[in-house]
Amino acid sequence: MRQARLTAERSGRRLGGGPIINRWALLAVPAIVFLIAFFLAPLVAVSLRSVTEFPKPTTDIFANYERFAASASNVRVLANTFWVAVLSTVVCLALGYPYAYLMNIVRPRIAGLLLIAVLLPFWSSLLVRTYAWQVILRDTGIINTFLLDMHWVEEPLPLIRTTLGVMLGMSQILLPFMVLPLYASMRRIDPELTKAAANLGARPFTAFRRVFLPLSMPGVLAGSLLVFVLALGFYITPALLGSPKDTMISQFIASAVQQRLDWGIASTMGVILLALALIVLFVASRFVRLRDVYGSLEES
Repeated sequence: MRQARLTAERSGRRLGGGPIINRWALLAVPAIVFLIAFFLAPLVAVSLRSVTEFPKPTTDIFANYERFAASASNVRVLANTFWVAVLSTVVCLALGYPYAYLMNIVRPRIAGLLLIAVLLPFWSSLLVRTYAWQVILRDTGIINTFLLDMHWVEEPLPLIRTTLGVMLGMSQILLPFMVLPLYASMRRIDPELTKAAANLGARPFTAFRRVFLPLSMPGVLAGSLLVFVLALGFYITPALLGSPKDTMISQFIASAVQQRLDWGIASTMGVILLALALIVLFVASRFVRLRDVYGSLEES
């Protein structure tokens, strides 16, 4: 009888057929309360502000959204935010895929060193790294000083306050979020498959293109999705390394709060950005299952 009771409890049912409460699940209650208090509640508050706070009295709850859409600069900055996020994703993919592939084919000890090199930037502040890029890219920085000393250029190259500077800073910060899903996905690919393709007469590049690359696409999609969504909310790096044409929506939100105390339009921008990010996540979820990709990290 006792064994039957234990079996029933493990299956989540009482002997009489009613559900039981898993006591271990109660350990998640503090985390749930924390998420509700510090994530969900502020999100609800911001959403309410977008439809309740206006510079002038009005009965139109969508007045702030109409204000946002009526401003050409707002729409242009929102489009530029997505453009910068796309560029960052492409750069990270171009750099991250060969790096992850190298990690997959070298010996485990070397792969561990390469993994440490990827994770090392996480141990320093994002702000510190961005200021470091300022020192490197400015007219009197390391790169321009070297080029001028070697007489390869006659005047400093415009590296800072450009889109190139923004891409360098953002890709350095976001690269680990591309490499890790790619590496996890590649570790799940059976190496015997490419060897079988070679035994059937396929050249190395053909075996890679026809066998390995398609099997690694879940990692490509997962990493690209992560980098793209994270890049949408960047603020410090574009503000310090970019020019006015590289302005992102997060900078407009900060300006609306700090300079005009216009919480209504700032909340509206935040809600719009969140909604677009959720749409991207929903569409991407039709093509890739992130759980399968990141679950392989435990196996590796």
